[in-house]
Amino acid sequence: MKTETIAIHAGNHTDESSRAVIQPIILSTTFERGLDGDFPGGHIYSRSSNPNRASLESVLARLEGGVDAASFSSGNAAGMAVFQSLPPGTHIIAPDDMYHGLRNQLKNLFAGILTFDFIDVNDVDTLQQHIKPETGLIWIETPSNPLLKITDIKTVVTIAKTNGIKVVCDNTFATPICQQPLSLGADVVMHSATKYFGGHSDLMGGALITAEKTDWWLKIRQVQEMGGAIPSPMDCYMLVRSIKTLPYRVKGHVHNAQLLAEYLDQHPAVERVMYPGLTSHPQHGIAKQQMLAFGGMLSFIVKGNEEDTHNVINKLQLFTRATSLGGLESLIEHRATVEGPDTRTPRNLLRVSVGLEHIEDLIADLKQALS
Repeated sequence: MKTETIAIHAGNHTDESSRAVIQPIILSTTFERGLDGDFPGGHIYSRSSNPNRASLESVLARLEGGVDAASFSSGNAAGMAVFQSLPPGTHIIAPDDMYHGLRNQLKNLFAGILTFDFIDVNDVDTLQQHIKPETGLIWIETPSNPLLKITDIKTVVTIAKTNGIKVVCDNTFATPICQQPLSLGADVVMHSATKYFGGHSDLMGGALITAEKTDWWLKIRQVQEMGGAIPSPMDCYMLVRSIKTLPYRVKGHVHNAQLLAEYLDQHPAVERVMYPGLTSHPQHGIAKQQMLAFGGMLSFIVKGNEEDTHNVINKLQLFTRATSLGGLESLIEHRATVEGPDTRTPRNLLRVSVGLEHIEDLIADLKQALS
């Protein structure tokens, strides 16, 4: 099946008793045993499994071309499950511009348990120099947040496999509609389902999808069940519902982002635009090879200082000043103030989650704000 069909059908099951076309929400926390003591419905307790979560994980796995998926209460919970699954002393290599939430998680919660280096994973020599005997994981994020850097997934995977190292790819910015890292050799894909999967800025969730059911994957599943950082049946239901429109929503986001990036790229008040769909992007060639589409996220640097940047953002009328991304509405954010004192993000950078408003309205709003 094609992606559009998978999104609609892989997460839905007709209710056997009522014949309801849309699967109902099963709120029960526990499930009745059969006379033989078994569980004929396949579920024991909702922390372990739930019909709505099973449907969500089914469609997530199919969309990414994986064999199994595990859903979580947030993207950070999904990332944490990966780190918790690793033996103490494991060394992790991660990007120097890794999403700050997971970067801070490693630094503040796993220091002394795991070791890690934040490097430019796109530099092959630097990457190889940082590999140690205890290196067990290379974490990649492409496109990255918020600099929209592109990592050559196949190159990293080749180096990792040569050294017996696992690769996890944060695919949140791209979604499986724009990029499928498992097909390029990654072991596991991570998502903040809060973003494009949810798509309406009204729920939280996270997901991991695996290429194979290895012992490591079973350990991640164990962390999910025993840790209990799972999405509620209602959130699972809403995610399945939102995913039905994911392919078409993402196409709209990509269309608007490309046109907006092209407009900003020519604007005299803009120093630089970061969007992999632009030929001026330093890794445009890699993006063109490994991405199916270039995504709905972009960042741009305003000519001037931080005060000038805030003046621009405060004059906008359609773009909402807010964090997060992937919703129908366009959001804009001064990213450095969110990331804290150790941010590597330029103080005059604005990150944009391009929404589904009419592109002419979005361009007009930025035109008056930049004037």
